[in-house]
Amino acid sequence: MWNLQLTSLRQAYETEELTPRDLLPKLRAQAIEQKAFNAWITVLSDIELDAYLSKLEQQDIKDLPLYGVPFAIKDNIDLAGVPTSAGCTAFTYTPEEHAPVVAQLIAAGAVPLGKTNLDQFATGLVGTRSPFGEGKNAFNPEYISGGSSAGSAIATALGQVSFALGTDTAGSGRVPAVLNNLTGHKPTKGLLSTRGVVPACKTLDCVSIFTLCAEDAAAVIDVAVDYDGQDSFARKNAFANRARYFSNDDLPQGFTFGVPDELDFQGNQETAALFQKAVVALEKLGGRPVTIDFAPFLETATLLYDGPWVAERWLATKNVAADDMLPVIKGIIGQGNKGSSADVFSAQYHLAELKRRCDHQIVGLDFVITPTTPTLFTRDEVRENPVRNNSILGTYTNFMNLLDYCATAVTVGFTESGVPWGVSLFNKAFTDIQLLGFASRLERVVNLPQGATSYAKPTSVVSGAPASAEVIDVVVCGAHLEGQPLNWQLTDRGGVLKSKTKSSACYRLYALPDGKRPGMARDESNGGAIEVEVWSLPADTFGSFVNGIPAPLGIGKVELMDGSWVSGFICDGYGLQGALDITDYGSWCVWLSK
Repeated sequence: MWNLQLTSLRQAYETEELTPRDLLPKLRAQAIEQKAFNAWITVLSDIELDAYLSKLEQQDIKDLPLYGVPFAIKDNIDLAGVPTSAGCTAFTYTPEEHAPVVAQLIAAGAVPLGKTNLDQFATGLVGTRSPFGEGKNAFNPEYISGGSSAGSAIATALGQVSFALGTDTAGSGRVPAVLNNLTGHKPTKGLLSTRGVVPACKTLDCVSIFTLCAEDAAAVIDVAVDYDGQDSFARKNAFANRARYFSNDDLPQGFTFGVPDELDFQGNQETAALFQKAVVALEKLGGRPVTIDFAPFLETATLLYDGPWVAERWLATKNVAADDMLPVIKGIIGQGNKGSSADVFSAQYHLAELKRRCDHQIVGLDFVITPTTPTLFTRDEVRENPVRNNSILGTYTNFMNLLDYCATAVTVGFTESGVPWGVSLFNKAFTDIQLLGFASRLERVVNLPQGATSYAKPTSVVSGAPASAEVIDVVVCGAHLEGQPLNWQLTDRGGVLKSKTKSSACYRLYALPDGKRPGMARDESNGGAIEVEVWSLPADTFGSFVNGIPAPLGIGKVELMDGSWVSGFICDGYGLQGALDITDYGSWCVWLSK
């Protein structure tokens, strides 16, 4: 078995300890040897693999961030020339083109090993609803693998691939991740193209990523993200939501995370204890837990299958004969055409209200932590009660896409059965890389191996580019002070007074020739401390605020009396010609009142 974590694998390639042509055929043989886990629907032949390897050998590893990295593709995502079944033989077709997300990864040097097993039409969180065999947990085959992206999780956990693509509408990219000791990331909706993906709920579907660690997930997502102008649900990424901003470094200022006020573990004391272990681990990292009202999140979760969104599953499969579906899938999807248009609008109104309440709960939090699943089940238990137990698994995952949040599932420990279990961290859209950074910090504390292999997760500390702030502090000293004529330029943009303080004793204050504004200039040898205010301004309005500042004033860095440097008003030297030095007054407001 080889260490397939991205950094380790690349090092092996760069030192010529290993080549993709050495590795991929052996991984193919391993996948076939471990076929009893039912991870695969199609494993590429040696001839099919050779086409990818031959092309790879004509390129330079320095040009390809995923050079020779083996990956798996859930069989509801297109790989050119290979059948796409969505877990239904009658539905199967062979695409001529790769799904764009697959094409992105291959262009970066990744090599597909094949197509993986899934709950039919991605409808299920158990991994047992497939005519290609029930997915078996990589640690204890008597237990479920989780689904619907069952095979993608199993193949990654067993060390057959470095990462795998899944899909996630209700939790399909998170539940199987934690049940197989992986990192599972459900991206922001629209971040990864869903063109070339068999839809489940087209307005909610996401392509998800299974990796051996959070650091790898950030790297894979960075390659996979590419705005697809032909995907009607595509969204452009935020500039700071890229891998260069990934960091698992210590946070000296700490962080704040939400914890639900009530949690139901279905009587499972093991998973309840593991959840508490994760909370304690985050506290040790410097986190401050804040209890939040979780009722609106749980209420949102019920809408996914009890509301009109089931109609999207019916639309996606309306050309498939009911008798060609598994009975449990037929029972779920068959209800999708029974609602009215009034039901759809009523549900949308209800969702909008719930989202308002949920968004309010997460304001000011770096993320919220929840169980990924309340408990876990054997395959026999799911067989005995397939709908109820599947529904239980989605308790803490079903609301995520309806509310337009992104989420990372992190394994935090093992149960007595040998099956792993984990938590999920979530936040608003386009905080993917930030979430993965927190997930990586948590992984480092719990210190579990990679999947079902004996290899340890990387322990290196990664310091990314400074994260973008939601608010920017601005130091003001004149007409923008509270009660002064231009203060509205801050308040209209959502500015909030943070503190009244003084600059360091290194500034001189001048009344500019127009008599309406002061100018601060740094003078380290003969300066004084000037009264100032610090205002917090939403980052998305900061640019327009700065753009409206007339010369000779501008924004630079101002040193405060506590030694910190904050963005604030400064004056260019030429603007001080003819100005009156009022430093001895120590304040613009004092000068005005003289």
